[in-house]
Amino acid sequence: MQAAQILHPRPEGLYCPKADLYVDPTRPVPRALITHGHSDHARMGHGSVLATAETLAIMRARMGPDFAGATQVLKYGEAIELGGVKFSLHSAGHVLGSAQVAAECGGTRVVVSGDYKRQPDPTCPPFEVVPCDVFITEATFALPVFTHPSAEHEVRKLLASVAMFPERAHVVGAYALGNAQRVMAELVRAGWDKPIFVHGAMLDLVKLYQECGVELGDVRHVETAPKSFYAGAIVLCPPGALQTPWVRRFPDPVTSVASGWMRIRARARQQGAELPLVISDHADWCDLQRTIKDTGAGEIWITHGEADALAHWCDQQGLKARALHLVGYGDEEEPSGAAA
Repeated sequence: MQAAQILHPRPEGLYCPKADLYVDPTRPVPRALITHGHSDHARMGHGSVLATAETLAIMRARMGPDFAGATQVLKYGEAIELGGVKFSLHSAGHVLGSAQVAAECGGTRVVVSGDYKRQPDPTCPPFEVVPCDVFITEATFALPVFTHPSAEHEVRKLLASVAMFPERAHVVGAYALGNAQRVMAELVRAGWDKPIFVHGAMLDLVKLYQECGVELGDVRHVETAPKSFYAGAIVLCPPGALQTPWVRRFPDPVTSVASGWMRIRARARQQGAELPLVISDHADWCDLQRTIKDTGAGEIWITHGEADALAHWCDQQGLKARALHLVGYGDEEEPSGAAA
């Protein structure tokens, strides 16, 4: 069976006509299968949503209890047949609950990666390689300039700066879902046993991760206090909060941003990052290539990001490649308007 009979792009997103189901649709649809809880992939208003239990919990925490007409949990490795297509979810290693979608019919298997990474992460299960005929991948960091060091290395860099400037607070901008919790968990692994202070916009998701058994350390809400109280402290906030008066409550703050984009110096300067930390929840250039090879797929579709660059590399490897240029994906940052 041709892959396009199983999944093909439509304005709403990737569509399976046999199951009348969309993967990560960008507008409300009758039936959606959601790969993970970031706002560019998980939207409210669908008639029914299939996802991992963790992703459904994240959607509920962010959007309220009525984010969809109905929900259904699908565990990693569990198969469900819809319209003659067998669907299953497999860990993507991106954030808590993130999943790849495998769709199989007529002897052809198509795998949608969603967003993913190959680096180890103490806050979520590792990426699972799923052999397939067609691999549909993201390409957020599909340029040779993007090589991500280990998160452990970057956290050590943060701790070295804290030791060097004990009179200053270190304020780290990180995405409220996934990246922030990963930084917290890596701090704990590195031996940080002091409180980790967080912006109010992060509290609900921190609690959710903790309820799922993820060790994040002694996490505390930033409270009104004399500036000197936060000397030597590590504070996490949404990246957008770094550009607001909220930061002024801290003593001579060392501003930092944890993101794969910090590999680009101009982006670091643009976001006011005195201490850029290259910590990303996406695969870098080398891991994108490695993953494509590992799947054994002969055909590669690329949803968003640097799709043309990755398609060119695939062509050089003798792989059939197609850049889909799907619209509506790639912006995970949440507004920082929540209570501080």
